[in-house]
Amino acid sequence: MYTLITVLIIIVCVLLVLIVLVQNSKGGGLASNFQSSTQMMGVRKTNDFLEKFTWGLAIALLVLCIMGSAFLPREATSQKESAIKNQIENSVDPNAVPNFPTTAPAAKEKSSETSTPAGSEK
Repeated sequence: MYTLITVLIIIVCVLLVLIVLVQNSKGGGLASNFQSSTQMMGVRKTNDFLEKFTWGLAIALLVLCIMGSAFLPREATSQKESAIKNQIENSVDPNAVPNFPTTAPAAKEKSSETSTPAGSEK
């Protein structure tokens, strides 16, 4: 169902682009081709039709986008998310520096016995 809605969204988008390109912002466009006075559909009626068709396509696009988000496949995204989570949790930090002891534990004990606090000497 999601694929069908996606195809319909693409079709509506293409039609919407074509209809907007046919229109002219100053009232010309497709209507300027019909200059005869004996026509059934005049300049004003052509502009009204194009405007109503544009609004209809825009509303159809909005409804299809909302329906598309409602039918979005949820299982596929959760599987991808868990795979990414696992990769992040199992990754090793390349900037991590190993902790090596700077002095041996026996040397630390001797150095602490020989040193005296600064305020204790008189």
